[in-house]
Amino acid sequence: MQRPILIIKHGALGDMVLATAAFAAIRAHHPGATITLLTTRPYAAFFAACPYVDEIWVDAKPKPYNLPGIFALYRLLNRKRWEMVYDLQTSRRSSAYWWLFRRPRPAFSGVARYASHRYRDPDRHSLHALEHDRRQLAVAGITSASWPDLSWMQADIQEFHLPPCYALLVPGGAAHRPEKRWPAAYFSTLAKALGDRGLVPVLIGGTAEEYILTEIQQSCEKIINLSGRTSIQQLSMLAKGALLSVGNDTGPMHVIAASGCPSLVLFSAASDPARSAPQGEHVKILRREKLADLSPEEVLEKALSLV
Repeated sequence: MQRPILIIKHGALGDMVLATAAFAAIRAHHPGATITLLTTRPYAAFFAACPYVDEIWVDAKPKPYNLPGIFALYRLLNRKRWEMVYDLQTSRRSSAYWWLFRRPRPAFSGVARYASHRYRDPDRHSLHALEHDRRQLAVAGITSASWPDLSWMQADIQEFHLPPCYALLVPGGAAHRPEKRWPAAYFSTLAKALGDRGLVPVLIGGTAEEYILTEIQQSCEKIINLSGRTSIQQLSMLAKGALLSVGNDTGPMHVIAASGCPSLVLFSAASDPARSAPQGEHVKILRREKLADLSPEEVLEKALSLV
């Protein structure tokens, strides 16, 4: 019987969604092993029903000077004798975890200096996250990684009372990166145009973006505003029922795309789709140096071509 497997992946949301392809490949490579995911608290519930992992441990990510916290992490990492550790975070922090495993240390896939399956690709910082994971796993002998897939995710969305034909709009994004946001006024124009064509616009965003969604909502009486009301699981279910989605380069669009929804993602020069675009069978990208130069008419035409 195989000894257990540990996967390290802390975040962020888009990267976690993309990493599900690697999780599935690791599961297929170790079919008889118990697989543990070490992640951060926001993603523990996200992966609770994931078929690729058997249990989830929460990493408190203690600071280096927090000796009690480091010791607690040391005890956590050594609760099992691992067959293999896959460090898919490949950060300085996660690479340093190599030192916390008792000897004889488990086989280790990552960029840590003494990793048994060290990932050394000189181009890794310029790769899309999906390709980065594929190449890392190939070093460990896994070549079956495919596409992210959230078909396993389930949640109740009856409380939203959605019509049969609706489109998801994701106008938000990181507050400190306003250049990655298509203007709210343009989303308003798009929402009205979709509503006129029989597609009810459904606004998706967090509580920090509520002011943007409220502004857009005022442009069209048909809009349904779900600001701050959806879990990641519910967002995936909303995506499975939507006819299309349009949104900025932000984490929720990864969830929507990986759930199978035809998705149009808007990029500015502030981010590179070659490195960070959501992945799915029906994903299209529109990019302008400045998103204000991308007209609602062009976005509408491209979005409708998805359905």
